[in-house]
Amino acid sequence: MLRHFMRLDIDNDLLTAMAERWRPEVHTFHFPEGEMTITLRDVALLTGMPITGEAIIGNSSKPEGGWGSLIFERLGFNMPTTTPVQGVGHPPLDAGQVSIPWLVEHIQQEVDLGPDTPEDQVERYARVYLIGLVGEFLFPDKENRWIQGMWLPLLLGDWDEIGGKSWRSVVLAGIYRELCTCSRLGAKQAGGAMFILQLWAWEHLPMFAPRDRREFWGPDEELRFLANPPYGVK
Repeated sequence: MLRHFMRLDIDNDLLTAMAERWRPEVHTFHFPEGEMTITLRDVALLTGMPITGEAIIGNSSKPEGGWGSLIFERLGFNMPTTTPVQGVGHPPLDAGQVSIPWLVEHIQQEVDLGPDTPEDQVERYARVYLIGLVGEFLFPDKENRWIQGMWLPLLLGDWDEIGGKSWRSVVLAGIYRELCTCSRLGAKQAGGAMFILQLWAWEHLPMFAPRDRREFWGPDEELRFLANPPYGVK
């Protein structure tokens, strides 16, 4: 099912304790035994994402016609900008944010994947999956349901360009930024790929890791989503 990217229950108590020991001046955790931090090598082992390639940078301004015109051109969806989504109170396209659940619901209604599915429909389905992967998995916001429009020119662009980016470095930078943000006085939540930080803590601080990780990952079959998974997801 498209909505299922990776099922990992977040240990909020563990991540809160980690954030309390984060020092934004040096980007390290301060423990009684010394300093530790999550590195590019850690992210590589835990996710398998590439580090080589171009940096993920670009112009975050809206294209001519707005984000809605880009979505219609590449995905064929005419996203409402005034009608609120039921139970949310905001339209699917609101203030530069795009509703991931809305996209997922509509692509699943329109595209029934099978051996005879046209290539253009398979590509539309794959792009929505990629939007969900980035917006809910690698760079989730605090609501875990929206993606910023600035990601769309890349995710709806050339496939080779998407694969040629240094995703590992930008994910690590996002984790650092969120830790620095949530370490401030008054902060209550953190976005970003906190699941990577949790896996890192399980590997480097094994006393906090669950004895049976299936309690966090779900049934055994969900662990075999890669033929040779990175070390951190085994």
